Amino acid sequence: MAEELRAVHWTGTSLALIDQTVLPHRTETMDVRDVDTLVDAIRRLVVRGAPAIGAAGAYGVALALLQGEREGWSADEVRAAVARVRETRPTAVNLMVCVDRVMTRFDEGLDAVLEEAAAVQREDVEANRAMGAHGADWLLERVGADRPLRILTHCNTGALATAGWGTALGVIRELHARGRLEVVYADETRPLLQGSRLTAWELVQEGIPHYVQTDGAAAGTILRGEVDAAIVGADRIAANGDTANKVGTVGVALACADAGIPFLVAAPTTTVDLATKTGDDIHIELRGEDEVLEWSGMRTAPAGSRGHNPAFDVTPARLVTGLVTERGVLEVASGQLPGAYLK
Repeated sequence: MAEELRAVHWTGTSLALIDQTVLPHRTETMDVRDVDTLVDAIRRLVVRGAPAIGAAGAYGVALALLQGEREGWSADEVRAAVARVRETRPTAVNLMVCVDRVMTRFDEGLDAVLEEAAAVQREDVEANRAMGAHGADWLLERVGADRPLRILTHCNTGALATAGWGTALGVIRELHARGRLEVVYADETRPLLQGSRLTAWELVQEGIPHYVQTDGAAAGTILRGEVDAAIVGADRIAANGDTANKVGTVGVALACADAGIPFLVAAPTTTVDLATKTGDDIHIELRGEDEVLEWSGMRTAPAGSRGHNPAFDVTPARLVTGLVTERGVLEVASGQLPGAYLK
């Protein structure tokens, strides 16, 4: 089931998005026909995960063209609508890269735009398959293939977060397919429990044994020797290998470094932003204070408290044992930097 799962699907006249805010209790699809609805869906995490957002943004160009035709927009007004889509999630570079790619064919018309958007989606699935194989090969060689592996992951990096198959979860699925996976520890993940709601849901579909744990439990699980490696995704990777991912990731990396086990980042090359030199240059989105000051609409913190709610953190390159892309594995902490590799 998960192999055929598509978080983003073009129907021919609209964009169908699996509503990830209601999983795992309900499986619903949102029908998106205008730019405002798409921007809102991206902001509310109806669609989330850097590659999936990139695919949605690619089709967003087509939505803007269709809406402009219906409402009599000028070409400049259509371009302004596309710019709104592009700027919706500033940390996830895939959104900007994919929109910009499709916009190179904007002047050719709707059919050309749709052709390019479909290529973005198809190539992401192909890249995910390739990085799954590369990551599994690397882990079995470095960690050992004498027994199934115990893997920790953070946030959701599966078919729901991509155009299909998955990045970090794609590596896990490949290990499972080879019979080399014992168990997965899935961190629950702030702010919307993406790990416990979405990753666990995908693991159930695959029949993969797993535990859901709190984010705060991850370091202890690693230091107790219950994990052989951690694999996470990325929203933006700087030229020096610094990696922005869902908040809580850097704690996992620090624990892996102390325990002496691999910390892998799995992401397509489109997530590497060579224009961003280091992690200090990555914009970190701040979410609303209420997410940490309230629970189910009830205030849990004192009235005088303020909330600090970063959506992402940055893991320094020195802590990234390997960066898994569709091209292979870069051993970043050993000096193989994406900035030099991808030029």
